[in-house]
Amino acid sequence: MSPLGSLVFIVFLSFSVASIDAGVETAQAFIVRVQNDLKPREFSGVEHWYSSTLQSLSSNPLASKNPIPEQVKPDLIHVYRTVFHGFSAKLTVQQVEELKKRPEILGVFPDQLRQLQTTRSPQFLGLGKAVMTNGLIGESDSGSNVVIGVLDTGIWPERRSFHDAGLSDVPSKWKGECTVGEKFSKKLCNKKLVGARFFIDGYENLGGSTRDVVRSARDTDGHGTHTASTAAGRTVSNASLLGFASGTAGGIASKARIAVYKVCWQDGCSDSDILAGFDKAVEDGVDVISSSIGGPPVPDYDDPIAIGAFGATEHGVFVSAAAGNSGPSESSVTNIAPWITTVGASSIDRRFAADLLLGNGSIINGSSLYNGKPLPEKNLPLIYGGDAAAEPAKLGVVGSPAAFCMPESLSPKLTRGKIVLCDRGMSARAAKSLVVKEAGGVGVIVANVAMEGENIIADAHLIPGLAITESAGHLVRNYIISTEKPEATIVFRGTQVGVKPAPVIASFSSRGPSYGSPFIFKPDMVAPGVEILAAWPDGLSPTGLSGDLRRTKFNILSGTSMSCPHVSGLAALLKGAHPDWSPGAIRSALMTTAYTHDQDGKPLLDDTDYTEATVFVMGAGHVDPEKATNPGLIYNLTVEDYIDFMCASGFSSDSIKIITRRSVSCRGSHKFHPWDINYPIISVSVDPSTKSKTRLTVMRMVTNVGDGGSEYSVIVRNPKGISVTVDPKKMEFKKKGEKQSYKVEISVEDGGEGGGGAVVGSLSWTDGKHLVTSPIVVNI
Repeated sequence: MSPLGSLVFIVFLSFSVASIDAGVETAQAFIVRVQNDLKPREFSGVEHWYSSTLQSLSSNPLASKNPIPEQVKPDLIHVYRTVFHGFSAKLTVQQVEELKKRPEILGVFPDQLRQLQTTRSPQFLGLGKAVMTNGLIGESDSGSNVVIGVLDTGIWPERRSFHDAGLSDVPSKWKGECTVGEKFSKKLCNKKLVGARFFIDGYENLGGSTRDVVRSARDTDGHGTHTASTAAGRTVSNASLLGFASGTAGGIASKARIAVYKVCWQDGCSDSDILAGFDKAVEDGVDVISSSIGGPPVPDYDDPIAIGAFGATEHGVFVSAAAGNSGPSESSVTNIAPWITTVGASSIDRRFAADLLLGNGSIINGSSLYNGKPLPEKNLPLIYGGDAAAEPAKLGVVGSPAAFCMPESLSPKLTRGKIVLCDRGMSARAAKSLVVKEAGGVGVIVANVAMEGENIIADAHLIPGLAITESAGHLVRNYIISTEKPEATIVFRGTQVGVKPAPVIASFSSRGPSYGSPFIFKPDMVAPGVEILAAWPDGLSPTGLSGDLRRTKFNILSGTSMSCPHVSGLAALLKGAHPDWSPGAIRSALMTTAYTHDQDGKPLLDDTDYTEATVFVMGAGHVDPEKATNPGLIYNLTVEDYIDFMCASGFSSDSIKIITRRSVSCRGSHKFHPWDINYPIISVSVDPSTKSKTRLTVMRMVTNVGDGGSEYSVIVRNPKGISVTVDPKKMEFKKKGEKQSYKVEISVEDGGEGGGGAVVGSLSWTDGKHLVTSPIVVNI
């Protein structure tokens, strides 16, 4: 188990393990949710009350019957006042049990560590064309009045992507600050970077490594600088990574303001610090929160980040989050709360081509960001890593350390002067090139194995190297096995644009069905997340390897961490163009205008195996910013709608209170089915063996956001074996803001049971100008 895995494991074991030293229980970090309106009058503020509550616990050696003076405070880690009322503190199991019995305590959660989910993309999204005054860029003024809060590893503020030349004054609503810290002064903030804070106390209390840590918002990892500039970086000319993807780079909302909340450190990001970032971001006045952080999916009432996101939504803040990089496994998606916009990853029409030329004349297409001295113009000996093991007993063993080119696993005698085929996995892709180099190899091939499939990601290898697909890997291994003296060479083709098909859904992008609910689809949508060029800090190599001495101002990364800030930037543009739109309205506009066919009109593909992508892989589809600017109709969702949904989904009143701080009775007035949530995807489950369950009625409400009156007609594409009828078939709107409801009857046709599983159709409303589309998913 990795050190990080051990750390997280220990946190959960804290419920049952006590210290053997002197019989004293070990205190661990917990997050406590509090009903603040129960605060007694004698306390001047919640922090005083929280401190006194902890001091009054009978298990506390300092317990006292009287409230302690306000200046005497126990070891609170964080106090939350905005999106999550409560605090985090180090507590023993006995103290946790005492707290749970108090009426003002709504919930207690163990703190844990989460992980990061690790430009041509604006042009690919249609945002790099000549600006028209009625387009998204023009209408929003590139998001100049919007603030994006980025929860990540911090920022490198000196990068040109964050200059403020030509920007108007900071929006008057902004209340944040630039926190002084190590290597970070107030003067580093400006009209672009309007705020910077850092939160490390929770991370330290979980035992995270603090070696070489910089205690400020300065980014020493690179991830945060990359995501911030993707969402809202200024336009920078002559940008590239080592000559690749050269041109002008800019974020999605290039004039939006950035506020940075550094919550992630060397070993991860603690829940208590993330929650502190959420809390301060909303208090400071952000409009959008971008969080490329993920953890294992749990029920919303057990997830402090989901609860914090609910509080942010309650304040009108749009929250976008990464879907995770655990694809193509089913039900691997994270950040599953209904009020979070969860983003999967897709490719753009650019690749960094390289070819592997085998001695038998075969040419295998691959991908690479290597820019050093090319191989000589002749074939070189080729060997499989598993056949070059340093330990003779492991020669040829599939799955051995040598097969994956792990450190010190290769024999220099067998490797010297050769190109080495390495299986992907077990270590960083680029690290394999360093291992081969240290063993005397002259080239590296990183081949996908099962699960990675046909998706390849380019890396800035330290020696000539490329990535190839799983199927190509089989071809190369078979060639090596069947040839007495296998040989090959690698040719590098550089940056290519206009690649087809594009986009395709990345195999690493986590997918559904969601553990949360069959009626809410995660990811909600997909956006560019493969090989994205964005800003990078000084002092860091593009690979992050200690043996890599190269430095660059931009880097190319892949992951849903990269797709999330694309949607954060789009949300900023939409908020700038439509200041009155709610988070639900923004998500609806992005979903109902998303496309499910590529630039040639063919269905989007999943590059795991290049089969047609499903709604479980891409949600509503790929974002289409210009169409989202003027969607015609939107499906709005309010906090009350989410409460109704939780009631209909069987949440207890106590669970709902943990999330909402509201006392809710789910009886009587909440006559609501979970599939009636006003979500842009319609999803139901029917049981053909039970006649009473073969027909369901679904309700939806749309709001006209177009100018003036309009008449919409419905177009239905029935799922296979399913009959769908809509009433009414036409809706006439007389003014902007008008709302109308419709119902959808879904039934299984005779003989339509099929073999089970999900069948997909769609429902679209059109007035001749707009096309407002909702997938229909029927689980049989």
